[in-house]
Amino acid sequence: MVLQLSTFHWEGGAGVAAARLHQALLNAQVDSHLMVSEISHPGPQTTAWADSPWKSRKAWANFVMERLSFLPYEKDKSVRFAFSPAAIGADIADHPLVRQASIIHLHWINFGFLSLQSLEKLFALGKPIVWTLHDMWAFTGGCHYNRDCERYLSHCCYCPYLKKPGEYDIAFAQFEKKHRLFRGASVTFVSPSRWLDSLVQSAALTSGMPSRAIPNCIDTDFFKPGNQDDARKAFGLPTDKKLLLFAGANTQDPRKGFIYFQEAMHHANLADVEVMILGKGKADDFKDMPVKAHFLGKISDVSQMVQAYRAADMLIVPSLEDNLPNTIMEAMACGTPAVGFDTGGIPEMIDHLENGFVATPKSASSLSEGVQWVLKHNTDSSVSANARRKVLDHYSEAVVARQYSQLYDSLLHG
Repeated sequence: MVLQLSTFHWEGGAGVAAARLHQALLNAQVDSHLMVSEISHPGPQTTAWADSPWKSRKAWANFVMERLSFLPYEKDKSVRFAFSPAAIGADIADHPLVRQASIIHLHWINFGFLSLQSLEKLFALGKPIVWTLHDMWAFTGGCHYNRDCERYLSHCCYCPYLKKPGEYDIAFAQFEKKHRLFRGASVTFVSPSRWLDSLVQSAALTSGMPSRAIPNCIDTDFFKPGNQDDARKAFGLPTDKKLLLFAGANTQDPRKGFIYFQEAMHHANLADVEVMILGKGKADDFKDMPVKAHFLGKISDVSQMVQAYRAADMLIVPSLEDNLPNTIMEAMACGTPAVGFDTGGIPEMIDHLENGFVATPKSASSLSEGVQWVLKHNTDSSVSANARRKVLDHYSEAVVARQYSQLYDSLLHG
């Protein structure tokens, strides 16, 4: 039995990716179990660590204590959730599912679910560990994305996320703890993108450890093309306009690059285009958009997300840091091309001038060029067809489950 461990369940990019993989493995007849901190909604062979009112309170307390442990060190509020000290977490080493598992498969486990001490106890069991990385945290001194700091390549210290960076700061201390944790551990790191796998191989903490790239997966029978006019009418959107979609969990997060999208829309050739915006925020946040903006808020219902992708002519992803964005995969599965910056795993998903456009990072003019290219070249829906085909060939459940099944088999049987 393979036990998947994830803080979140069908929530956030990492939580969604973990739940999708679990379902894909079950569909491929792999004995997979998923344990999360708390369940979003019931699912097959899915268990919550917090399976009682007392444990639910404990899970919340762990989250609060974990964040409070970083509060004295944080530079400012903007980095509050960008650094995880992993000081607080649940001890699950004696949980029946952990004991039954042949392989322990970690996903994103921060925010009070598992601490470094929790991981140490799991590693001590001597079972093969697969760790799918959804950001850089496993091989840094605590940050989830490095923001151009390259000290993780040698030894973390003087961390730019901290109020008082120093030679022996909290990032240095966590780096040392991870170094001891990984020493002699039976861990195989899996990165959803080749970009992240290359960082694993070059990072001081993980260099020389087994690693490979296996992408996230998606249900292509659910995320599929549909009638655009019907989708637009469902949201009360115009059917006679070109609509661009920006979808971010937090549209005001600088890492999502919304300012570049906003600037790109000033181009005269895009004056008649309108935009759809999904995510946290409020309509007033987008009053300065140079074109009409339809703010649809945060959409949690997956069926509505499919409709949003179908309603759009393209997805815009100007992220400054990202791994393998679910939004790109979801949009392309629905036949909606994507335009994104050449960062992280984005250029692995978007084949430039085939199923979308890869723009120069931090260049609003390049982003604008990409929008215009898709509008010009997708009049016959050929770019949309290429986008859908890319997902079917690389990210479908069967394709990804097969790669993980082969990995599990190699770890158990050599």
